[in-house]
Amino acid sequence: MYLKKYNLKNKIALVSGAGKGLGKACAIALAEAGTDLIIISRTKKDLDQVKKIVKKFRVKCDSFVCDITNYNQIKKIINKIPRIDILINNAGTNIPEHFTKVKRENMEYLVKINTIAAFNLAQLCSLKMIKLKNRKKVGGSIVNMSSQMGHVSGPKRSVYSMNKFGLEGLTKGMALELAEFNIRVNTVCPTFVVTPMTTKFLKDKKFMKTMLEGIPLGRFAEMSEIASAVVFLASDSASMITGTSLLVDGGWTAR
Repeated sequence: MYLKKYNLKNKIALVSGAGKGLGKACAIALAEAGTDLIIISRTKKDLDQVKKIVKKFRVKCDSFVCDITNYNQIKKIINKIPRIDILINNAGTNIPEHFTKVKRENMEYLVKINTIAAFNLAQLCSLKMIKLKNRKKVGGSIVNMSSQMGHVSGPKRSVYSMNKFGLEGLTKGMALELAEFNIRVNTVCPTFVVTPMTTKFLKDKKFMKTMLEGIPLGRFAEMSEIASAVVFLASDSASMITGTSLLVDGGWTAR
């Protein structure tokens, strides 16, 4: 038999930014695949809604309200968790501004959440994963949520591209240094997806037209398409894949 099936039962996945958008979609998709969940976000109401949805899949789901940029808060949560097999390092945001008009406070905030917080969470979770005695046998997977803007750039995306290009570099470095523990590290790089974060940008019809013209398939991605890519990389079906990017961009970067 050559087809490896997605079997994530008896695995525990931590998903950051799990209350809305792609994080929520990834958490639900992992639950559908049988994964027990640890979900973190800033808003309890959002987390409670996710817990309610995944209940029907009969998986365990613990939630923690936290600020992903607060290192001590995150460290305290990770210390409470007995085991992590999968990390979906998803929390992040964007503030589109022309390079010459980028506000310093916005730039520093984006670096703080998209780069520093992503690094800190990945490091803390990796240290937790390594502690499992049979980690080398059972393996582990870290999926950093990147973007097509980690491979190219676009108007009003200078800071965001800086963040995501950095995340791509971090992913490759992590993959090399965690391979000895059989922990794989990859990125998923979506094109524009209709989420609560992007909806406000897509209200600009000129911007929306420009974005669609850049996607050869001629449409925006669905959240389910991104979540499916994440589940694939988290699963043993991707057991020989590490240090690379899965571009779910409709051909944007092929131009």
